[in-house]
Amino acid sequence: MILTNLMESHTEDSLTDIASRVYHEYDLTVARDIMKSICLNSPSSEIQKTGMEYLYMNAYFRELDQLIEKNRESINPSNRLWGNIYRLMIDLFNQHTSPDKTLHYLDYFKTRYTIKEPEITLLIKLIRETCFYYKRNYRRLGDLIATYETHLDEVKERILVNFFKVRIYRFYTVFHMARNELIIARKYAYKALNINESILLEAAIHSHLGLSYTFDTYEKGMYHLKKAQQISQKHNIRLYKHRVENNFIPLLSGKFKKVDEVQSMDKAEQAHLEVARGDYDKALDLLETVRIETPLQRYYLGLAKQDKDILIQSYNEFILNNNDFFYSRLPLEALDL
Repeated sequence: MILTNLMESHTEDSLTDIASRVYHEYDLTVARDIMKSICLNSPSSEIQKTGMEYLYMNAYFRELDQLIEKNRESINPSNRLWGNIYRLMIDLFNQHTSPDKTLHYLDYFKTRYTIKEPEITLLIKLIRETCFYYKRNYRRLGDLIATYETHLDEVKERILVNFFKVRIYRFYTVFHMARNELIIARKYAYKALNINESILLEAAIHSHLGLSYTFDTYEKGMYHLKKAQQISQKHNIRLYKHRVENNFIPLLSGKFKKVDEVQSMDKAEQAHLEVARGDYDKALDLLETVRIETPLQRYYLGLAKQDKDILIQSYNEFILNNNDFFYSRLPLEALDL
């Protein structure tokens, strides 16, 4: 009844207007549930488009999948384009397609469509940045940072502006963290959290904050990683929960040698934990089953073998391949021991 009344009495309202009323009149949990239903059931073509961003940022993945398909089947060309772009984005998020294929598809969309909507222009840029982030190409993350304000100024829907800002601040956090500019990175992380618009990125931002303490304080780092774990578990964000539990917490725990009851399904992280426990032979046995593809995995191998040449190689890969001056400190620190 609430949903019907809202949709019938506010047929011309934007998603921002409806959200403002709903969040004012109901508690947060009820408001999000109402907004989820409005996004999924509204007859408005505009809300069908902007609703996808709301569902994504609030981790309503099942409903998002339904709304994406509704847009892709729309008679409205704009809705079909939005639906196709969000399908591409969510397939990347769910690891159903690779960053390289996603970049290729984005180029295809740009050649096939004349894109005049600033929201889609910015969304495509955000997906590109996500691809570079997944590829650990932190040098390329600066592309969006240099131009985002111009694009945001052209987006009229206020709720989208806030969602896009959170996404951009997340990339700021990653970019400055990779440059080892931790004060700036944490500043943008807290700016993102203060907007308080996204369950999904709240978990991600806490993960970045937690890992930013890798060389500082175990307690502060673990506080944020546990927050990320709790958010992911509460809202069933399985991919984030898996990464926090199997990669981030073991990494921080192994670094500070606080490994009691810490486990991981990731063989490389298991090896790191064994190094922290002093069992180098077991660590090497585990790493024999791992295809060493990243500087971090090579760092673990260098630790397990106590091999300075491997650690130097890891350092060079962090710098030359990833432009990552933060995690390059791991092998550099190990070389000093």
